[in-house]
Amino acid sequence: MQQQKRIEPGPGQESVWDYPRPPRLEDSSKHIQVIYNGVVIADTYGAKRILETSHPPVYYIPPEDVKLEPYFKSTRRSSFCEWKGAASYYSITVDDKTITEAAWHYRRPTHPYEAIANYIAIYPGKMDVCYIDGEK
Repeated sequence: MQQQKRIEPGPGQESVWDYPRPPRLEDSSKHIQVIYNGVVIADTYGAKRILETSHPPVYYIPPEDVKLEPYFKSTRRSSFCEWKGAASYYSITVDDKTITEAAWHYRRPTHPYEAIANYIAIYPGKMDVCYIDGEK
């Protein structure tokens, strides 16, 4: 089996292969907007992001910056992350369009990830569009 050659990121870019394991939690002042079925369901400058080797960055949005009512509904699905603990999921419904298990949160994340307690992460690929500082 031939090993793939690493592609160095360009100026202003990051490589998921440079992210740490265990994951790193950091504050983000970037403007995050999430749009589903034509409605802005999340809009913040106060996200936190988690960076983990081989994974894209995950932005966790403060609950006060997410339109939980009337769009988000808890589901029965749960999962367990070896680093952050037990996660619970949401389905999102806007008008007549629903996407199941499109977002998740940790009620009581383990140390050192307590800062993301009840923050919401949303699967970007399930949304119409997500913006980070105006970039898709």
